[in-house]
Amino acid sequence: MLSAGGLVMVVFMVFGGYLLAGGNMEIVLKALPLEMMIIGGAAVGALLIANAGSIVKQTLGGVMRVFKGPRWHRDDYRDLLCLLYALTKVMKTKGVVGLEPHIENPAESKIFQQFPKIAGDHHVVALICDTLRMVTMNLDDPHQVEDYMERQLDKHHQEALKPAEALQTMADGLPALGIVAAVLGVIKTMASIDKPVDVLGGMIGSALVGTFLGVFMAYGFVGPMASRLKQIIDEEAQFYAVIRDTITAHLHGHAAQVSVEIGRGNVPSRIQPSFYDLEEAINAIPNEAAA
Repeated sequence: MLSAGGLVMVVFMVFGGYLLAGGNMEIVLKALPLEMMIIGGAAVGALLIANAGSIVKQTLGGVMRVFKGPRWHRDDYRDLLCLLYALTKVMKTKGVVGLEPHIENPAESKIFQQFPKIAGDHHVVALICDTLRMVTMNLDDPHQVEDYMERQLDKHHQEALKPAEALQTMADGLPALGIVAAVLGVIKTMASIDKPVDVLGGMIGSALVGTFLGVFMAYGFVGPMASRLKQIIDEEAQFYAVIRDTITAHLHGHAAQVSVEIGRGNVPSRIQPSFYDLEEAINAIPNEAAA
């Protein structure tokens, strides 16, 4: 919602200020469709040239994520910590034998079923189950496990950042594409140099609309979207960091309650559940979930 409001404010302030300064919107509106075709079409074409089809698709989805915001919220972090508490508690009390049914078939696990949103995220479930599966195979050195998880998280984060990088590349190219459109307008004007001054003035004004649009779209829309998308991806990466810290804390020998508290410390501050909120949520976990 805030991003949408920002876009409206950019348009209102720029064009409102132009009108208050005595600007003529007729020239801008007349040139807008063709200039948008040249600049916007070239920018999209460059996006297609520079990226694989999967990244282009993710970039389009990333634009929607800018307006939706991060996927994970306070309640999701609380649920994640409760899930990790239940799993580490089972491992502590029942050993790897008690844990195996939950990580081998999470879709049927009573623990995972308590938290459907988390259970529906393939990467989260894979990170938890694959790591714990390796622990059951006697890879119980916390430093090796942490190194393994760090490599997985780095790979996932770099892949997740591709749409934001693609948007930023588009933003970097838009001012230059605006100049391309302006140069074409100047070429058209020079071909009509014998026209009256008022006609030439209108043609030059239309040409300059291209430069304006390129810069306006780059710094008013696409660039801020790329920046916001990167912020969202970076924040969502903390969700996986909580998993890493909690599991490694457990392997260091900490109790389940202490392990999730260490994981809670990595939750972004603005949505971090309090110690007492987490304790209350843990106490509310049904006993049969860990059965």
